[in-house]
Amino acid sequence: MQAILLCGGLGTRLRSVVSDRPKPLADIEGRPFMAYLCEELVRQGIDEIVFAAGYLGEMIEECFGDGSRYGFSASYAFEKEALGTGGAIRNALPLVKREQCFVLNADTYYRIRYAALLELMEEKGLDMALFTREVEDISRYGEVRLSDGLLSAWNEKREGRQGKGEINGGVYLLRRSLMERIPEGKHSLENELIPRWIQEGVRIGAKKAEGYFIDIGLPESYRQFSEDVREGRISQ
Repeated sequence: MQAILLCGGLGTRLRSVVSDRPKPLADIEGRPFMAYLCEELVRQGIDEIVFAAGYLGEMIEECFGDGSRYGFSASYAFEKEALGTGGAIRNALPLVKREQCFVLNADTYYRIRYAALLELMEEKGLDMALFTREVEDISRYGEVRLSDGLLSAWNEKREGRQGKGEINGGVYLLRRSLMERIPEGKHSLENELIPRWIQEGVRIGAKKAEGYFIDIGLPESYRQFSEDVREGRISQ
């Protein structure tokens, strides 16, 4: 299996903690955060990783090289300018060798069974599949809803809606043919492409996932992940 890691962001919210390197290389107990993420991906059967790199991207290549140290094959798609999540996927397309490819943010660690999206895609004949996760208070987020097994509402905020609900989990599986439909240039997968694809009738399905999840984009979550590693909740 193959995955694109989106690691081109500037990481401005974490600048007070990590200022000299890309956010995914933030030091966690003597190792870069993305080392933990890549090792988890390898455990899940992903053996090829494309790093969609931007800001200080050469440091990412210096860290991971050809990937063999971590058990995968690495390649790099460098952005000359910030392209957004959708544009980064399109920029990495020449390096995608498989019919389906996972896409995920390089600053998020999610312990889930990634192959479940492959199974869902084949079962329902999807063009795209993604994980959702349940939150206790949906009023703070944009909600994800399904109709007949397909995505019908995306990042939808409904006034007065409280209680549990499902939101985007940030792990996607796309067919290469769908990735080819992304125009070159700057685009947002979440804010532009997925809403357009829903309107166009692209078959997008979702599966709720449970498992350890953390986004180190904020100093407090960065410190939480460091503690989880120290306490053995995340293997080193």
